[in-house]
Amino acid sequence: MTDHPRRTSKGASANERRPNYPIESVDNVLRLLLLIEAHGEIRVSEASAKLGIAVSTAHRLLAMLLHHDFVKQDPVSKVYAPGPVLVRLGLGAIREMDIRVIARPYLVKLRDEVGETVHLALPKGPEILFVDSIESNKALRVSGRIGASMWAHCTSVGKAYLAEESDERLLELYPSIELASITSASITSRSRLFAELQEVRERGYAENANESEEGVGSVGVAIHDRQGRAVASISVSLPLSRLTPTIRAEVVQAALGAAHDIEDALP
Repeated sequence: MTDHPRRTSKGASANERRPNYPIESVDNVLRLLLLIEAHGEIRVSEASAKLGIAVSTAHRLLAMLLHHDFVKQDPVSKVYAPGPVLVRLGLGAIREMDIRVIARPYLVKLRDEVGETVHLALPKGPEILFVDSIESNKALRVSGRIGASMWAHCTSVGKAYLAEESDERLLELYPSIELASITSASITSRSRLFAELQEVRERGYAENANESEEGVGSVGVAIHDRQGRAVASISVSLPLSRLTPTIRAEVVQAALGAAHDIEDALP
């Protein structure tokens, strides 16, 4: 995997745009993070008013949080919202309560309903980490991938999550126009990936055929928290020889139903 410098929306590297002033009050930073968590988004003027600090101070605090990816900023409205680091911290909290425990009965139910292998995965930058799996009982089946990491753009479970990311975040994850591949069918261009992610958004689920493993197909669906943010994703994987249009339609509906059940069970 090639490391690339993190880019900002204007194309400068993080080191080049590092704010040249320190954060003077940890208390203000923590209060600001709590405000963002409570309201979902905030403007500089709102942060200034609610914290009782100068607008310039609020701007500096938010600039530092933006630098470290704790927040992200809409380039048009200039509103600040939770960034990828806060999302990851939220995922860490979910892992502490163990999302696998919450999701497992629904994964088992989904496996029993469709008769195929089911996976639960969490985002890991441009990769996806498989944290649970319920294998099919059929002799010819897709094996579980617990503990494995794969390129997100090569899996349906990964594409389901990527489709929830902003264009700015996607460009950070994929700074190169060429993408790594796992098989000859893997998506290898950023433009093709972004086009497919738009299709995922429109239909509500992701697909994969031969992209992560030859002869394997899958359907992936994102899992959202109470604030509507994607925190994980699930997939149903099966041999392509069984993935007929009729079976695909049944798997899609079952996976969407399981995702909704898991979302309802999250605190």
